[in-house]
Amino acid sequence: MFNRSATKESASLKDQGVADVSTKARVAEHSNVATDDDGPVVQMVTSLVSQGLRDRASDIHIEPLNDILRIRYRIDGNLVEAQKLPLHMHSSLVSRLKIMAGMNIVERRRPQDGQFSTTVDGREVDVRVATVSTVFGEKLVMRLLDKRRSTIGLSELGMPNDTHEIYSQMVGSPFGMVICAGPTGAGKTTTLYASLMEINDIGKNVTTIEDPVEYVFPGINQVQTNEQAGLTFATGLRALLRQDPDVILVGEIRDADTARIAVQSALTGHFVLSSLHGTDAAAALHRLLDMGIEAFLIASSVMGVIGQRLLRRICDSCKQPYQPDAEEMALFQNHLPNSNKNLFFYGIGCQDCSQTGYRDRIGVYELLKLSPAIRQLIVDHATTERVRQLAIDEGMRPMITEAINLVDADITTVAEVIRTLYVA
Repeated sequence: MFNRSATKESASLKDQGVADVSTKARVAEHSNVATDDDGPVVQMVTSLVSQGLRDRASDIHIEPLNDILRIRYRIDGNLVEAQKLPLHMHSSLVSRLKIMAGMNIVERRRPQDGQFSTTVDGREVDVRVATVSTVFGEKLVMRLLDKRRSTIGLSELGMPNDTHEIYSQMVGSPFGMVICAGPTGAGKTTTLYASLMEINDIGKNVTTIEDPVEYVFPGINQVQTNEQAGLTFATGLRALLRQDPDVILVGEIRDADTARIAVQSALTGHFVLSSLHGTDAAAALHRLLDMGIEAFLIASSVMGVIGQRLLRRICDSCKQPYQPDAEEMALFQNHLPNSNKNLFFYGIGCQDCSQTGYRDRIGVYELLKLSPAIRQLIVDHATTERVRQLAIDEGMRPMITEAINLVDADITTVAEVIRTLYVA
């Protein structure tokens, strides 16, 4: 009896030991995936981020295709294929990045977002990760946020001197609303951050509501939206108004509720900075009308709108003269008829510019200041073209004119102007 019980107890302990070993093995396996610095997948992730920083990439695209895993970098706003990997590496690479970003590695159908921080070559980098399911598997995009890029000032954006002077006066106003307009990737957030640095002061309560907070600034209260917690742009903006703010930055006006609260904030003694998707400065005003904001409220609250794009600079290392084609010459002469320029340059591609012919970017801007005449046009629900034409008559230089001036100064090319501004 005693021996039989002892045998059962021994078997039970043995089974328990096997279970413990199995559990420990699974935990160890998971730990190796998460923390093993010598694994090939870990080295691949480090290599991708390091190469992206060296190539000045803003985003890294990991895309499963029919028979390969394609890696592309977005450099100066343009996607460049970096390498092709075997398709079997896709699963382990995505799983590793999901673990680093605190995402669910089991869920592969639902889009997910996450982030992590790392240090590469002594540089602190925040990486935002987003996944979406495609027909060939999960596509993953990493946004690289180099903290050293956050220190650019308003005077370094590339605005002409007169535009910079007028815009600086606008953002120094004690109340009202200034809008930064442009499509995705036009550099709106950079302009807004540079504006905050211009007006941030110990005597002002500067607060932002963003999605997400890309760069952290000392002395500024930054709030990140969280839809799961009920913190949207609209609800967050309402909460900020009870925090005794002087300056409010709304990362993006996406809906009518956010737009209405922002306009009312500007009318009640606060200075509001925000971005808005629009093709140009005049179109941004009509976007507010499309959202249902009354015309007289827009005319009373908005002080000005700055429309912008980013153009790639010609690479200095491989700059060579060339002769533009007939279409490019027609565009150049149409917008700059008094120019005697007959020597044009472009980049043939080299190692410094990743064979693109361009290196770094410069902003082109058009600043629409709301004069009494323009405010009256808005109240009268005038067309976008009438508002735009009156602004030009009053001295606004459109983006296409500023862009052609950069071509005249051998900073960019006519082809880049056409690609970015799409001039018909």
